[in-house]
Amino acid sequence: MSTNRKNRVGSRLYMALVFFFLYAPILLLIVFSFNAGKSGVVWQGFSLQWYAELFQDRLIIQSVYTTLLVSVLATAIATVVGTFTAIGFFSMRRRWRAPLLTVNNIPMMNADIVTGVAMCLFFVAVFGGWNYLASNYAFTVNLFGAIYRITLPKLYLGFGTLLIAHVTFNIPYVILSVSPKLRQMDSNLVDAARDLGCTWLQAFGKVILPEIMPGIISGALIAFTMSVDDFVISYFTAGSSTSTLAMTIYGMTKKGVTPEINAISTILFVVVLFLLIVVNVRESRAEKAAAKRQLS
Repeated sequence: MSTNRKNRVGSRLYMALVFFFLYAPILLLIVFSFNAGKSGVVWQGFSLQWYAELFQDRLIIQSVYTTLLVSVLATAIATVVGTFTAIGFFSMRRRWRAPLLTVNNIPMMNADIVTGVAMCLFFVAVFGGWNYLASNYAFTVNLFGAIYRITLPKLYLGFGTLLIAHVTFNIPYVILSVSPKLRQMDSNLVDAARDLGCTWLQAFGKVILPEIMPGIISGALIAFTMSVDDFVISYFTAGSSTSTLAMTIYGMTKKGVTPEINAISTILFVVVLFLLIVVNVRESRAEKAAAKRQLS
């Protein structure tokens, strides 16, 4: 056997082992989500009872609703803010753009535990000062001869802080996805649109937006995935009144792993797999369409 053939066999064996250790636990989890018994080792027959119990569990359903709501809102806000921020960075001179992009990359490289603790301390400090004012001061307003006493509402960790935290750590991913598309775009197209009488907003909608749309979609999908997947930052910023799905599953594991966790994990895996297939098919079709346009 030649050396090159041995290397190819060794490489394929190595890749097979890597994929086995990556996906074997997931496949095992999926299989035992349909197990009739509670055992995660002994197969006791096919059953959908754990999926039925899952959808009857109000705690899990509420945490799924919270997770999806936070993820959708955070993705929408982060996509809009990140897109316009990327355009602003692209319009800057290199001497200013380079350090700002470096600062933008820090949250992605930083440990989640550091970001979570830092944001928790920030919210606690700000809310502490605000609640002190709310407890000790009040405002009087004279409206149509009537005097009203207005007190400031007290603020606590909850859904609002969780949403702010998710928007904060999602924006850098959107910027990182949109920036390469801006660099690939022909800047003369925008100048041509402006010369033809388009306003900046019209040029953005008809020229810039279609050119960078693949980057926007990729950034939005990454942001949504990061929000659904996040646990550490959510744990420190959600407070005691709000719980995401990851936090609920973590709480369930303390009491003992039940097949309901297998069922919800299987559903999440299938949803993520479906999104990946949709994105890959869309990108493949876009590449084929672009190749056809170039040939024609």
